Amino acid sequence: MTETPKIIKDLFFQAGINFNGSNPWDIQVHDPKVYQEMLAHGSLGLGHAYMDGMWDSAQLDETFNRLLRIDIDTRLVGWTRAKLLGQVLRHRLFNLQSYRRAFHVAEQHYDIGNDIFEAMLDSSMSYSCAYWKDADHLEKAQHDKLDLICRKLQLKPDERLLEIGCGWGGLAHFAAKNYGVEVVGLTVSKEQRKLAEKRCEGLPVKIELMDYRDISGKYDKIVSVGMFEHVGPKNYTIYFDIVREALADEGLFLLHTIGHHNTTSHTDAWIDRYIFPNGKLPSARQLTHAIENKFLIADWHSFGEDYDRTLMAWWNNFDCAWLKLRDRYGDRFYRMWKYYLLCCAGFFRARQGQLWQLVLTKREGTHLYRSVR
Repeated sequence: MTETPKIIKDLFFQAGINFNGSNPWDIQVHDPKVYQEMLAHGSLGLGHAYMDGMWDSAQLDETFNRLLRIDIDTRLVGWTRAKLLGQVLRHRLFNLQSYRRAFHVAEQHYDIGNDIFEAMLDSSMSYSCAYWKDADHLEKAQHDKLDLICRKLQLKPDERLLEIGCGWGGLAHFAAKNYGVEVVGLTVSKEQRKLAEKRCEGLPVKIELMDYRDISGKYDKIVSVGMFEHVGPKNYTIYFDIVREALADEGLFLLHTIGHHNTTSHTDAWIDRYIFPNGKLPSARQLTHAIENKFLIADWHSFGEDYDRTLMAWWNNFDCAWLKLRDRYGDRFYRMWKYYLLCCAGFFRARQGQLWQLVLTKREGTHLYRSVR
């Protein structure tokens, strides 16, 4: 087998990872072309090589935890500087989350097939971080997350709740059924809308196929769970302006989003190519800058460690259901989805990935907000 290039061997060794070693997080090389893929294309090459079966790891989540602990994503820059510069310029020069592009992520990701998500998620089909504080299994952790959101929003019967990015209707159904509110849910996914409408039949819930830039009307409360990652820094100002205009003066807005531990100028190339096209994780600095003069931060709750556990639960569900899905999706999809879920688990375990819930109020509001946990 071709000898491992010294620059790669040394860097991975710093993360405690050996090539063809005996630890479960070590990389087993099946095709020496993987080294050239890494040298030429960085994270995109590493992921692409995995999808093509060039390498494996018995504990892929831990492989990525160790690599991200040493910030390999930034240390690869020297090898792939020209390609990284292209990514940076792409994000700086173009509005990758423009109105015209808004439905792209739905077409590539959320519309791939409801059967994938039904197999992977809990019964509420919550595709966002669960809350494991008092839970020992995914079903309860997601139930507790939904209830936590409703309690933070102080929902009351007959209030109007706007949900920006309603997914398959899990939160809309829960809030309408348990808190007596009227819900308008927005999604850019045709498949999500179809299933959400079916699941919310008989409840005061309306699901709209709509971009957030088309919001109109006033709402007592507004919530957005796992959607802000698709807004993009160039649109943060208009996003918060629109939410502020739609929110009643005494209202509450809960923003649930993945965050990045620092401000970056680009998105991981493999995630952008295969999973969430045109996505961008905000940093705390970007959020506070965009919120200033629009909202007051009444509460900022961080529980990113819960996303690691959530992703591992999703992976176990998906893996157990794969035999029923295999004929439709194929083995390359399996490797892609496994890589996605487990590299993201490592991302949160390494604490590069954060999970935040912010409760925002208008300065015009007069009531005192007390944090909920």
